[in-house]
Amino acid sequence: MKNMIVRKKLCMEVYALNEISAGYDPKNTGSFSPDREAKKLETDTAIDAHGWSLNELTSDCASCFGLCCAALPFGASADFAADKAAGQPCPNLRSDFRCGIHTSLRERGYRGCTVYECFGAGQKVSQLTYGGQDWRQAPETAKEMFAVFPVMRHLHELLWYLAEGLRRTAAQPLWPALEAAARRVDGLTRLRPGQLLALDIGVQRAEANELLLQVSRLVRERARRELGAPRQPRKIGERGADLLGARLRGADLRAASLRGALLIAADLRGADLRHADLIGADFRDTDLRGADLTDSLYLTPFQVNAAIGDAATKLPQHLSRPGHWAGKQTI
Repeated sequence: MKNMIVRKKLCMEVYALNEISAGYDPKNTGSFSPDREAKKLETDTAIDAHGWSLNELTSDCASCFGLCCAALPFGASADFAADKAAGQPCPNLRSDFRCGIHTSLRERGYRGCTVYECFGAGQKVSQLTYGGQDWRQAPETAKEMFAVFPVMRHLHELLWYLAEGLRRTAAQPLWPALEAAARRVDGLTRLRPGQLLALDIGVQRAEANELLLQVSRLVRERARRELGAPRQPRKIGERGADLLGARLRGADLRAASLRGALLIAADLRGADLRHADLIGADFRDTDLRGADLTDSLYLTPFQVNAAIGDAATKLPQHLSRPGHWAGKQTI
């Protein structure tokens, strides 16, 4: 009963962007200790609204200062038409922080822009960390803001994975620990700029990863026990499998661990990926036409955007079908 009450509370789609936004000097970090600050934030009333929703941990470009277009570097390639240095605004970024070629990015050679996902970090940095003051209004904040953005993205990506665990009934024994971890990471996202830059993201990832691995085991074990999903294929291994261009059309990969798998240009047409752990898998140009990913674990918009799909590709309900996918079944 207690777990069900916790579950109901966690399903609230609340993602409050408040406090920390005014009345401080972002340069003044004092004798800051990330671990001490995080411990304090676990019980801080500033994060009392903590129903993390996967739908909320997605980009809202209208509330962002074009941070991915200015902060991040890219090089001329199949994904980008030109070189751009980190901290240099893209020439296509307009004065209102909108993209001047948004409707024709792929046609103009900026496919990478249509793949990228910040997990909601852009609007968080813009509206919370810097209180709605953009880097053009306050150019002295630009360098710092651009450095804070990727840190925030890492934290929001962790929240995405933790929120995924909180959706899984198979992981119910872990819900209290997942909630505590998510509260802690959410607290870190509300720190001041200098404090965010002092965080060791590797440590944060390692701590969360232990829980995410446990969630994965519980989800995949239930799928094997109750749905008859097969054991892990030997040729795949447990992590980082090299499946570049692999021919896996129609493969039964239910409950498989594809953590960190290199799946670039792999043929997964019609494959069954339900309950498979896909965290960190590289889906660039992976052919997912007709594949079933409805209950796949840790799948992100970034991975979906990078893949090839069609109207027959089945996705989890919280993920949107990319506009560049084929609008009809193609296999």
